Amino acid sequence: MNLSLEYKIREPKIKLDENPLLLLLHGYGSNEDDLFSFATELPDEYYIVSARAPYNMQYGAYAWYAINFDADQNKFSDHDQAKVSRDLIAGFIDELIQTYPINAEKVTLIGFSQGSILSYAVALSYPEKVQKVVAMSGYLNLEIVTEDYLKNNFHTLKIFASHGTVDQVIPVEWARKTPAIVENLGINITFKEYPIGHGVAPQNFYDFKNWILENE
Repeated sequence: MNLSLEYKIREPKIKLDENPLLLLLHGYGSNEDDLFSFATELPDEYYIVSARAPYNMQYGAYAWYAINFDADQNKFSDHDQAKVSRDLIAGFIDELIQTYPINAEKVTLIGFSQGSILSYAVALSYPEKVQKVVAMSGYLNLEIVTEDYLKNNFHTLKIFASHGTVDQVIPVEWARKTPAIVENLGINITFKEYPIGHGVAPQNFYDFKNWILENE
């Protein structure tokens, strides 16, 4: 079925009237196959959907928004593209719920790197669509959240955030600022660090999987 984003899906092995959803959002320059490799290890009762970012770079590489460099090699994120992707993901959640028997009150975003940054943006902008976020190797960028996000009700939102202490792509210091910001919004957040670079350590995977199971 043609939805607004390309995706891969693993249907639940345990079928309920309505099943929960894990929506996987990959990082910059990757594709939907990347995080989908987790699918076989994730709980059997979930729909697992791995979405492809909309901006085509080349050779199977995609981005949720462009990252540009100036003459001094300073990085600039394209916030306009990020906002478009934010709203695309929000609409894609609606499409999935209309297409598959998904429980709209049990939607979890699992994002890595740029996908993590978008997961925060979608959840804070549209908390009625997302109940849980697993944000790995990313950070909260309030410049790509909807302008009126402070009016939103976050009482059902929970976040698991993690980062490598020697991440060479997104400094861990950026991630460490996130818990205080979301706690001030009344959002329950678990934040963990691992002695790795820009990636997902096995312990990180087991920790977020257990967190999902504990917060069902």
